[in-house]
Amino acid sequence: MALVFPFRALRPRAEFVCKVPTLPYDVFSLEEARDQIAKNPFSFLRIEKAQCELPDSIVESDEKAAKKARENLNRFRAEKIFFQDESESFYIYRQQARDHVQTGIAACLSTREYRAGRIKTHELTLAGKERERMVHINSVGAHTGPVFLVYRGRREIDDLVSQFVIKDPEYDFIADDGVRHTVWMINETQAVQSLKDAFSLVETFYVADGHHRAAAAAQVAELKVSGDAERTERDLMLAVLVPHDQVKILGYNRVVRDLNGFSRGTFLDQIEKKFSIARHFKSGLPERPRDFGMYFDGEWFLLSARPELFGIDSPHRPLDVSILQDHILGPMLGIRDPRTDRRIGFIGGAKGASALERAVDKGDFKIAFSLYPPTIEEMMAIADAGGIMPPKSTWFEPKLLSGLFVHLLDS
Repeated sequence: MALVFPFRALRPRAEFVCKVPTLPYDVFSLEEARDQIAKNPFSFLRIEKAQCELPDSIVESDEKAAKKARENLNRFRAEKIFFQDESESFYIYRQQARDHVQTGIAACLSTREYRAGRIKTHELTLAGKERERMVHINSVGAHTGPVFLVYRGRREIDDLVSQFVIKDPEYDFIADDGVRHTVWMINETQAVQSLKDAFSLVETFYVADGHHRAAAAAQVAELKVSGDAERTERDLMLAVLVPHDQVKILGYNRVVRDLNGFSRGTFLDQIEKKFSIARHFKSGLPERPRDFGMYFDGEWFLLSARPELFGIDSPHRPLDVSILQDHILGPMLGIRDPRTDRRIGFIGGAKGASALERAVDKGDFKIAFSLYPPTIEEMMAIADAGGIMPPKSTWFEPKLLSGLFVHLLDS
């Protein structure tokens, strides 16, 4: 039984909603964030990634970045860019990217659900990134970006949502990336209770995106003074809850800076021992599991894993990202820990094969690999089993915007 709570969102006024929200902070490099802010001073990156407004000499200071973020949030509130709703509400949040539509609920969940394992993870987190987000949340006094949670879809929740999406929305706009974002409020007492009751039947949530946000929220909750009330806003985490049958996973592709001493011919010979190789692979993106695109020296190849690599008769087949890591990236290219090795980079599947070509053709990287994405069912099964997926296994598209809903810890 999961407890889901409405909250009083701090959010942009309608006239600013096309300017403020932004993609998550970790999608941008510092240089990209600085460029975004230069173009748009209303960008929520001034709160989510405030270090981009600091000199390079102190940019690594979590505390100074968090202080700057708090100053910027207070300024946005003082200048009436943001306002806070008077009543606790749920917020229906629909995103449409071309022909794909996903409709979630912005809400708060208790971090006790996270510690009890009812909010399940599938990725390892880095202690440094956890600390940075924990300091940010605690210092700013707010959850500034939501955790993307998935649950097994339920008809009663879909039916409740359908009653509200026929009404006039609070927001309806198209962001710079072409994604349409639409928001409706649920604040009537009976409707709020009905939605809470419906979500109480959901046994498990799964972190799709935002593992560091979730872990940091749990750490902030543990900082409470022992005499605090049974439940305060600091016990909660901000999330958007999306049914599993509406999410879309794309491949999370890899680029590597060199061939680890191999010549072109020797490298291809080594790969052919474990993969069949087809040349002139025009699309660059695999269309089925166990196939991989490989681009280097201006040419695309299609690699197909031989059956012995994934156990064709086994019910527990390895993920494609594991096959690539275990048979090419690790033993051949020397990438032992992709979480920390600076010779590897990652490019989300939404950017297409052309982004991989550009990374290699510019000379920043020597070789690129495109992957077929895992399914949401595979992700949930791994989480249910207490397993961990390899780093950068999933790229969810569209991304949730930050700055559309802010949850204040002291509201």
